[in-house]
Amino acid sequence: MKKFAFLFAWGSLLTSLSAIAQENLDLEKAIQIGLEKNLQIKIAVENVNLREGDEKIGVGELFMPTVDATYLRSFSNEDVVQRFVNDPAPREIDDAKSRSENFNVVGLYGFRPEAIVTMKRLGELTEVSELEAKISVENTVAGISTAYYRLILELQRFQVLRETLDLSRARLDIAKAQYELGGAGKRDFLTAEVDYNSDSSLLLTQEQIIQNARVNLNELMAIDPHEEFFVKDTILVGEIQTLADLEENAFLENKQLLINQRMNNVAFLQTRELQASRLPMLNLNATYANNTSNSDAGIVAQNQRAGFNYGGNITVNLFSGLTLNRRIQNAKVQQRIQQSTLEQYEIQLKSDIARAYNTYSNNLRLLEIERKNFQVARENTDIALERFRLGIASYLEFRDAQVNLLTAKNRLITSIYQIKEQEIELLRLSGKIFFDNSMEDLQLPGD
Repeated sequence: MKKFAFLFAWGSLLTSLSAIAQENLDLEKAIQIGLEKNLQIKIAVENVNLREGDEKIGVGELFMPTVDATYLRSFSNEDVVQRFVNDPAPREIDDAKSRSENFNVVGLYGFRPEAIVTMKRLGELTEVSELEAKISVENTVAGISTAYYRLILELQRFQVLRETLDLSRARLDIAKAQYELGGAGKRDFLTAEVDYNSDSSLLLTQEQIIQNARVNLNELMAIDPHEEFFVKDTILVGEIQTLADLEENAFLENKQLLINQRMNNVAFLQTRELQASRLPMLNLNATYANNTSNSDAGIVAQNQRAGFNYGGNITVNLFSGLTLNRRIQNAKVQQRIQQSTLEQYEIQLKSDIARAYNTYSNNLRLLEIERKNFQVARENTDIALERFRLGIASYLEFRDAQVNLLTAKNRLITSIYQIKEQEIELLRLSGKIFFDNSMEDLQLPGD
C-alpha cells in the first residue's frame, strides 16, 4: 500500500465541512475533499488490499510447507475371551481395560515447477489492481476539475444574463419615459417590457442550472448536495505539450494502457503456467509420532513407540484425458485475444489524443476570434443604446445589438471552458493529470 501514499498527498482536510461555506473553494481544495471522501476511490483501494492478500495467500500455499499436529486419547472396557496355541484352555477376562495415547506431527511440502510462474502472474494481477485504483483517482480528479470549471462557466453565464437584464431594464426605462412624454407609442413600451420579462426568466432558469452544477460538484466530492461555497470567477488553463510529446507520455503513463500491457503478460504467464505443470512435482513428508497403548488383555501389556518417519516422491502426470492440452490451447487463444486488445487500445488511445488535441488547438484559434467579436459586439451595443436613448434607433435595432452581445459573450466564455475541458482530457489521457502546474488566468475582456 505504500505505492498509494501519493493518493492522499494533497494534504489534510479542513476541520469541518461547514468551513467551506465561509470561504472560497478552489480547485485544489475540491480535489483534496474528493480524494479523501470519494467512495469509488475507497472501493478501489480496498480492491488493492484484496489483491495483495490473494498474492500473500498464494505465497503461503505454493512455497510454504503445511504442518499438522494431532493428539488422541482413547479408552475401552471389554469382556475378552482368549485362546492360545500352547494352552487350549480359554482365558476369560471380564471388564478388561485398554487405553492408548497418540501424538503425531506431520509436515508436508510439495514443490510444483509452475508455482514460480503462478507467483509472477499473481504479482501482475496485483499491479493491475493498483493501476485500476490510480485510474479511479485520475477519473475523480478529472471529474471534479470539469465539474468545478463547469460551475464557473454557469456563474459567468449568470453574470452575462444579469448584464443583459440591466440593459433590458435601461431600455424599458427609456421606452417608458418616451411613451409617457408622447415620444413613442405604447407598442414600443410593451415590447420592451416583454423583452425584460423574457430576460428575467432566463436569469431565473440560470439560477437553477447553477444549483444543479453545485450539486454535481458536491456529489463528486461526496459531500452534502446542499453545501454552499464560493468559487473563483475565472478559469485557469495551462500550457499543453505538443501532440508528439502527449502521445509519448501516454504510452509511458496512461494507466489503462499499462493495465492492458499487464493483462497481456498475465495471458502469457497463464500459458507458461499450464505448460510448466507437465514437469515433475516433488513431494516431501516428515512425521514425528509418539504412541502409547496399555491393555489388560493380550500378551503385550504396554506398547510405546516414538520416533521420526520421513520420505518423499516425485510425481509426473502421464495422461489426463488431453485436458491439459486443451487448456493450453485455450490459454494461447486468450493470449492472442489479449494481444489484439492491447493493439486496439493503442490505436484508440492515439485517436482519442488526436481528437482532443485537434479540438483544443481549434478552440485556441477560435478564442482570439471570439475575443475580437465580443469587443465589437460590446461597442455596437453601447452605440445602439445611446442611439435608442436619443430616439435615433428603433427598439429592434437596440434589441438586435443586445442579443448579439449576449451571444458573443456566451460564445467567448464557452470557448474558454472548452479549452480547459480539452486540457483536462489531454492530461488524463497522457497520464499527467497530477502535474498541471503551469497555470495562467484567462479573463473576460473588460471584466
